This record gives sequence, C-alpha cells and structure tokens, in this order.
Amino acid sequence: MSVDVRVKRLPHGKDLPLPTYQTASSAGLDLQAAIAPQTTLVIEPGSRELVPTGLAIELPEGFEAQIRPRSGLALKKGVTLVNTPGTIDADYRGEIGVIVINHGADPFEIVRGDRIAQMIVAPVVQARLVEVDDLSSSDRGAGGFGSTGVSHSQRSSG
Repeated sequence: MSVDVRVKRLPHGKDLPLPTYQTASSAGLDLQAAIAPQTTLVIEPGSRELVPTGLAIELPEGFEAQIRPRSGLALKKGVTLVNTPGTIDADYRGEIGVIVINHGADPFEIVRGDRIAQMIVAPVVQARLVEVDDLSSSDRGAGGFGSTGVSHSQRSSG
C-alpha cells in the first residue's frame, strides 16, 4: 500500500536528498540532519537537542507520521529519541524536528546529512469515547504493570 505525501524542502534543507526507504521492505524513511554546513552538533551524555530536518510535510487526512529512533544508533551509541514515537498530525505544516537524546557514555556528533531518525507514515483511527458506569470483566481484570507474568530473569533470581 502507498499514499502520496506532499513534501516541502525548507531553505536550509534544499541540497539534502528527500528521505528514502533503504530497502524494498523498509517501513521507515530515513530522516537526515539539516544543520548548517561545515558544523558539528555535539550532544553530550545525558543531554538532548532538537535537530532540524529541513522538511515540512502535508499528510492526507486520516494519516500520521511517526518519528522513531534508528536502532543502530541506539545499540552502537546509546542515542535515541526523547518522545518516541513522535507524532506528526495530518494538519501540522511546520518543520519536522527530531528530539535526540544521548544516553551513551561519550559525546555524540551529528553533521549535516547524518541519518538521525526514521519516519513511518501510518493510518489513524480516532476513538469515540463512550462513557459507561461499568466495564465488562476479563481474566486480567485491573492487574497493571507486571501482572501478566514473571520474566525468566525474575524466576531464576529467586
């Protein structure tokens, strides 16, 4: 399935290529950093920065764009996104910004064109909330965090 998404390159992102899928079966388009040429954005351990992409989009009604971390950055560098997934609503027309946080031990450097996140375009279902006095029962009931089972590590640690 595919959907047309209108894309506007902002002045500071004009020379960067449009996001692309890296393989035929990829779910996410890679977003690049549109920071100033010949500069390096350094994110210190424990710090976060809003990284511009130089892109604004117009999603069709009934769709959203989710901004998600790149797994390789998370594994290799300890770098992820603060609000993951970030949501771009269909009526938003501003620049897509990526809030990157460094959970790693070393400063993380970003230069112009680095792939910093991925964007997934997905359909949206809006819920109609129906207020009731009682909810139906279930096997789980009101059991919350950790109520559906014990992990292997918890069982073996006694």
